[in-house]
Amino acid sequence: MAGEPSDSAEVESGMRLALSEGQRRLRGEVRDFAAREIAPFADLWDREERIPGELPGRLAVLGLLGANLAPEWGGRGLDPISYGLLTEEIGRACSSVRSLLTVHDMVGHAIQRWGSREQKERWLGLLVRGETLGAFALSEPNAGSDAGGVETTAIPDGDDFVIDGRKRWTTFGQIAGLYLVVVKSDGKPTALLVERDRPGLTVVPIHGMLGTRASMLAELRFEGCRVPRENLLGRVGFGVSHVVAAALEHGRYSVAWGAVGVGQACLEAAQSYAAERRQFGAPLADHQLIRAMIADMITQVRAGRLLCCRAGYLRSTGDPGALAEIMVAKYFCGRMAAQAATDAVQIHGAYGCSSESSVSRYLRDSKILEIIEGSNQIQQINIPRFSFEEL
Repeated sequence: MAGEPSDSAEVESGMRLALSEGQRRLRGEVRDFAAREIAPFADLWDREERIPGELPGRLAVLGLLGANLAPEWGGRGLDPISYGLLTEEIGRACSSVRSLLTVHDMVGHAIQRWGSREQKERWLGLLVRGETLGAFALSEPNAGSDAGGVETTAIPDGDDFVIDGRKRWTTFGQIAGLYLVVVKSDGKPTALLVERDRPGLTVVPIHGMLGTRASMLAELRFEGCRVPRENLLGRVGFGVSHVVAAALEHGRYSVAWGAVGVGQACLEAAQSYAAERRQFGAPLADHQLIRAMIADMITQVRAGRLLCCRAGYLRSTGDPGALAEIMVAKYFCGRMAAQAATDAVQIHGAYGCSSESSVSRYLRDSKILEIIEGSNQIQQINIPRFSFEEL
């Protein structure tokens, strides 16, 4: 895909609320690709609870895997707003495919931020080329939002760590080749990179989820799984305060933009159906209550996109307020997508409750957006703890 929108003028244009030519071009290219190769099949993938095996390679060829990583490691080095636009367009077509970008790039981001030179050289190129998919293994049966409460252990033994425990809800864990696993070592939160083929690791598929059904969740079972010390990311004790924090910051940013994509898809579906469907002798779109619902959807989607642009701008400039702004964007956009999906189903009526309509998928997927990478309630707890400048 031609053109790499990443310079200071373009970052500044994000705050002027005008996209650069490179950003518009990138968005158009991703939108066209998603419309051709993702959106027409998203409902089928949802029913089958899987994406086709060739899709990650196709994403990699187009430079959509690891697009946030620096060119030094094979990535495109996209500025945050450009990366957000990419995420929105993929999320608009299929939230499950967006979740692949989210977790895969979370792993790449964490390695780029905290990995050794050897780890970067070993893994980042593979991730960008799609030769290995990354997955983030944090949640456990007894630990979710409380990242410091993980019970999986990694006991030092010579040149290795020996891992025992279970991880649940690992997005794309079924097909990932590299897991970023958060454990306890010497009682301290620690992050380890674990290859799929390590003896003692068993991958068990999880089916029947409410939403993002094609994201191929898995449970990881560690039983005496030996991992070399060179796979330690950062150092012992850095697992939550540094590695997880960096990964979740990127994940929340990606999810916020993905929620905008879901909201936009709901809006477009509602507008199209309301224009075609007639009730009481007139199109639904002519009824005032339907117009009011669509007006709210338009307003909320635009507001969410602006919050994401604000977070992206602060991220671009290294502003310390970016962390809080990402939380605000993730919280608002998750709620926005859920309401937009609810209204889209309402406008579609019984048809919206059927698997024949994509809006039923949007509704299920939107609920997941309110939970992953920090639930709404976690954002409500954390947002007031941070002070940030007013516009």
